[in-house]
Amino acid sequence: MMDTIVCPMGGGATRLYSALTAPLSSSPLPPPAVTNLDPAFCQKGAPVCPAELLRQCEEALRGRAPRFHRKFTQLQDGGGAPSSSIRVMQWNILAQALGEGLDSFVQCPPEALSWSRRKYLILEEILTYRPHILCLQEVDHYYDTLQPVLAGLGYSSNFCPKPWSPCLDVEGNNGPDGCALFYDESRFEFLDSVNLQLSTMRIPTNQVAVVTMLRCRSSGRCVCVAVTHLKARSGWEWLRSAQGSDLLRHLQTLVQKHAHDSAGAQTLDIPLLICGDFNAIPTEEVYRRFAASPLGLDSAYKRLSKDGSTEPEYTTWKIRPTGECCATLDYIWYSRDTLRVDAVLDMPTEEQIGPNRLPSFSYPSDHLSLVCDFSLKEEE
Repeated sequence: MMDTIVCPMGGGATRLYSALTAPLSSSPLPPPAVTNLDPAFCQKGAPVCPAELLRQCEEALRGRAPRFHRKFTQLQDGGGAPSSSIRVMQWNILAQALGEGLDSFVQCPPEALSWSRRKYLILEEILTYRPHILCLQEVDHYYDTLQPVLAGLGYSSNFCPKPWSPCLDVEGNNGPDGCALFYDESRFEFLDSVNLQLSTMRIPTNQVAVVTMLRCRSSGRCVCVAVTHLKARSGWEWLRSAQGSDLLRHLQTLVQKHAHDSAGAQTLDIPLLICGDFNAIPTEEVYRRFAASPLGLDSAYKRLSKDGSTEPEYTTWKIRPTGECCATLDYIWYSRDTLRVDAVLDMPTEEQIGPNRLPSFSYPSDHLSLVCDFSLKEEE
C-alpha cells in the first residue's frame, strides 16, 4: 500500500480572487424551468420501485467490470433496532462537466466518463445502499436526473449551486455544480432548511452548504443535517479553516433556534450529522476545528480503525497530470453524545480499485462513497 499523500491540484488563485470581488445577487436565483428531463428515467412508465430501477441500472451496465465488493463492519456498541437505524451516505459524485472537461484523469478512458454510463453507476451505488439521508457534492445533474428520479423513490431534497461554479467554463455544461441533500420522506418530516454561501472575514466565497432540520417520524426527535464542499487545492488551508468555522457558527445558530419548545424552554440537544468533501486531510486545521468543536462532534469513519481513532487511508484515489493523489478528504461528522455509530461501510482495497485508480469503468467518481448506520441514543 502506498503512503497517503496530498497532491497539488493546480492553480485557481485568479478564479478565487474574481469570485471574492464579484458583486453578489441580492436574492437567490429561482430554480430553472426544466424541460430536458433524462428520458432514461423520467418518462411515463419509467420504473419508480427501487428494485426495478436497480435492475434497470444493472441491465444498462451489463458486461461492465465488476462492482467493488464492500461490507459493513458492525460495531460492538450497536444494538439499535433496525427500524430506528438511520443510514447516511456521503459522496462527491464528480461533476460531469469537471470529469469530462477540467479534471484530467489521465488514466481513465474517456468512455468511462460519459454521462450515459456514469448516471447508471451513480444511481446503482445509491440504490444498493438505500440511505435515509443522502449528501452529495459536485452535483450538476440535479434538476434533470437526480431530483426527479429520487423524488419518485420518496426522497425530498434541497440543492445549493456554487455561485461561480467552474462547470460553467466547460463547453456544453449542464449548469453549475453544487451540494444536494436528500432525505427519505417516509422516515423524516421537514422542519427547516437554509442554503449557505460560506464566508471568510465576511467575504462570500464560492463554497456552499445545505443545512436541513428534520424530525424523525418514529421517535419525534429532531436531527440537523448538513452537507458541504470546502475549497480545493493545496495552499488554501487557511480558507478551508475559515469556511469550516463559518459553517460551525451557522449550525450552532440553527440548532439553538430549534432547541427550545413553544414556551421558550431549553429542550434536549439536537443531534448533528455533517457530511462533506472537506478537501482536507486529518492533520489540517479545519479537521481539528471540527474535532474540538463545542458541538461535540466525532468522525464516524475512525470507527473502522483498530484503535477507533484513525481515519481510513484514503477516500479518494486518482491520477492527474500533476501526479497520483491518494488521500482522506471526505468525512461524516456526528454528535457523539446523542448518536451511536452502529455500522460503517468498509473501503475497497487497492487491488479492487486497480492500477488506473478512480474514476473507472467500475466506479463513476474519484471519491468513494461513505455509508454509516446511526441510531439515536436514549434520552436521559
